[in-house]
Amino acid sequence: MSHRPLPGRRGVLRGSLAASAALTLPTGLGAAPAFARSGRPGAGWGVQSGDVTADSGLVWVRADRPARMIVETSATESFRDPRRWHGPLLGPGTDFTGTTRLHGLPSGEQIHYRVLLADPEDPRRTGEPVTGTFRTVSRRRRDGVRFLWSGDLAGQGWGINPDRGGYRIYDAMAKLDPDFFLCSGDNIYADGPIPATQALPGGGTWRNVTTEEKAKVAETLAEYRGNFRYNLLDENLRRFNAQVPSVIQWDDHEVRNNWYPGEVIASTDTRYTEKSIDVLAARARRAFAEYFPVSTLRPGAREGRVYRVLRQGPLLDVFVLDMRTYRNANSPDDQTVDPQGILGREQLEWLKRELARSRAVWKVIAADMPLGLVVPDPVENEPNFEAVAQGDPGAPLGRELQIAELLRFVKHRRITGTLWLTADVHHTSAQHYHPSRAAFTDFEPFWEFVSGPLNAGAFPASALDGTFGPERVFVKAPAASNVSPAGGYQFFGEVDIDGDSGELTVRLREQDGTVLFTRTLRPGRVGQ
Repeated sequence: MSHRPLPGRRGVLRGSLAASAALTLPTGLGAAPAFARSGRPGAGWGVQSGDVTADSGLVWVRADRPARMIVETSATESFRDPRRWHGPLLGPGTDFTGTTRLHGLPSGEQIHYRVLLADPEDPRRTGEPVTGTFRTVSRRRRDGVRFLWSGDLAGQGWGINPDRGGYRIYDAMAKLDPDFFLCSGDNIYADGPIPATQALPGGGTWRNVTTEEKAKVAETLAEYRGNFRYNLLDENLRRFNAQVPSVIQWDDHEVRNNWYPGEVIASTDTRYTEKSIDVLAARARRAFAEYFPVSTLRPGAREGRVYRVLRQGPLLDVFVLDMRTYRNANSPDDQTVDPQGILGREQLEWLKRELARSRAVWKVIAADMPLGLVVPDPVENEPNFEAVAQGDPGAPLGRELQIAELLRFVKHRRITGTLWLTADVHHTSAQHYHPSRAAFTDFEPFWEFVSGPLNAGAFPASALDGTFGPERVFVKAPAASNVSPAGGYQFFGEVDIDGDSGELTVRLREQDGTVLFTRTLRPGRVGQ
């Protein structure tokens, strides 16, 4: 069987929609939706769940005032005999956000939850409950796994457009009812203000919902927080969050385009008064941790990092990378020795250990940047590069050395079932890597699939670097740069693992769910 049906999941969302009615999109521009202030705490930003395991999950909420977070769970939508979880006190120190870990849950079961916000001074006074649902990871192989991935939301000034119904792509994704959604980074564009209107090529006007925090580049903690809140003004996204748990990673636009540690913003960039990227990144990271249910970043977590492995039963492990925090400076990337690379030594060794430990049939490496696609970052017309590839098809140089080390390790440790998923480049494509086409040959063939954007400008296909022998089997991308979502070219991907055969099928989809490309991979096969 490919995947079991999941009845009843959408019905639980009625409570979420009712509770978030105060956040409906305005018909005019210039003001964000406002909370209807009452005598009880409100949760109009909806709920999210994330980093779900076989027996646990994180639930997130934001209050409109100080409140105690309470979560109730049940096996049914009626919430008979609910189990209660007492969460944190939500206050200004976390921008009134918080998460509660639910543990000791049954595996492979649908968990219905509702979040209540209680007045700290009178716990009997609670706001309208907000409901959501998620399914815990199944330990039974026969149940299969289905998930989606994409990235790049509200980029290039293309924000929430009420004329188009907002972020409609989330409704198309919700209809597939996945086990989880992997967001491959660029959850916000902190360096991309959202204007009230933008001219469309060929005539016409794109209208945006606007907020004060999105009127300029983010520099302060309050402005970064406001960037994350902006996306939650969209009803489609809130509905999706209540239905589908998330696995979130970050990339550059959570802070600033193409950033790297230690960077100092040029004095000529007058948009920024704070020039230290490290200062900005620390503020952005705090807001990121506040606005997403990420297990390794929640208060009290020991790791305090974005990269992590999420084990999804016998069929799948997901290795979530952070290709931003530990990288070296963007450069021509042609050095012959590069111990730091794009992952940093500690993260690379962690990845090797976890891949070697994995007993899952499939090992998805969730990368926030592509491997063989050239992503330039020119500085004063100098050929600097942002990702791994630098356009030289010869032996590995620069950051490619680290990837070569990893690919060699995978081959010699006989680790099977690896594939790479990414976003970042604002088009969708499928690349097959094979040593027979490569300058570096000490690796086993593998696939890399690219999706996105969710709601951002679309761009032409990136050039390929031949070092690891990529062949572009499929691509859909515009001929022009920064095509608006009104012009199409918005994408997400689907991965469906069959519980009986173990076959993994990748589908690249358009924003309405139309399938553009399909590839089925067999477990244990090399060079497929």
